[in-house]
Amino acid sequence: MCAAGLEGSNADDVAKEVAIYRAHKAAPVVIASAGDERFSSALHALLVPRTHPALAFVLSAMVGHLFGYEAALAIDAQALPLREARAAIEREIGRGEGDGERLLQGLVQPFESLAARFFDGLRAGDYNGHLEASTAVRLSSLFRYALGQVSLDSYQVEHGKVGTPAVVVEDLTAALTQAIEELTRPIDAIKHQAKTVTVGISRADETLLQVPLVRELFATGLARDRVSYDSLRSIAAIDPVVAEVVGFTRYGIEGDVDRGEATVVVVDRGGISREFASRTDRNPALRGTKHRVATERRLLVSKGRSDGRPFMIVPEIKDKQATGLTLLHLRFADDPPLSAIRGALQGYRNRYAALRDVVMETEPTFREDLLASVPIADLLSDAIYELADRWRTS
Repeated sequence: MCAAGLEGSNADDVAKEVAIYRAHKAAPVVIASAGDERFSSALHALLVPRTHPALAFVLSAMVGHLFGYEAALAIDAQALPLREARAAIEREIGRGEGDGERLLQGLVQPFESLAARFFDGLRAGDYNGHLEASTAVRLSSLFRYALGQVSLDSYQVEHGKVGTPAVVVEDLTAALTQAIEELTRPIDAIKHQAKTVTVGISRADETLLQVPLVRELFATGLARDRVSYDSLRSIAAIDPVVAEVVGFTRYGIEGDVDRGEATVVVVDRGGISREFASRTDRNPALRGTKHRVATERRLLVSKGRSDGRPFMIVPEIKDKQATGLTLLHLRFADDPPLSAIRGALQGYRNRYAALRDVVMETEPTFREDLLASVPIADLLSDAIYELADRWRTS
């Protein structure tokens, strides 16, 4: 309130209004003439020298300009940790090292302190009135995913799409840019930087989506946003030991999986799958291996009980519920490199570490070369303790 130079009843009326505002939990700031004590109820009084009432508005205007300038600087300073977070993303993108997962891992350390500063300001109410509530909530959520405090499995429920490290960083970049623009005057350079960073992040996932086995999976008609990041990573790890996909069957799930009341129906078939009769035609109840995959919501490699054919089942996920299954019939490579075998076991349910631990319970060393003597289908599907016996008898 510009009250400098006010006198008599006019000043008294303004003083009453200030008291009313303050009583309603507002924060009135008054520009008043030095020595005027009628505005003691204000949150703060900015005093200017006394001058002729006809000229007092000049001092009020000058103080108003300075107040606005300092307020703008203070609000702008609140965006500093957000600018630093976006700069960290730009640096990691610029290095061009690895995929989205490595990108996100490289951001954890700088994000820890920057996110802490943002959360401290949020708790203290420093962003009240400056940052939109929706922006603050979105940014808080994305920081937690980026720091690994929340599992990516929950990303679709909260943000409406399957979460991968690259998606998290891309969405976080957009949220940071939105927050920065709300705390400062948006300029063309900011928007350009955000666009450049987003393009770089989007490309980080392209390598994963170009893996042949991943492309085969999507060729069945399965939607990209229904496959979890964990499944994609596992498929990419298994890909080097797969010679070809010889058939597929897509299933739709109806009913409640968790209560054991779900049924499964064939949606589509291809390749050698057309030659087989499906058990679901006789009994549509979701059970056995398919029930396990739907319940765990994790990719599974197994073998047919009657014919020993290897296959992989990928769960179709929406809102953390399995809505379908895609079964791929696989033919594994005859003599893959040892590094490819090791990578497949490491990337699929961490079987390499599990096998090594069990073997070394009784053996002094783990002979990695023996991996090449075991069929790939067995390495990926047999029980770990059964596989370990091969090392004990050798």
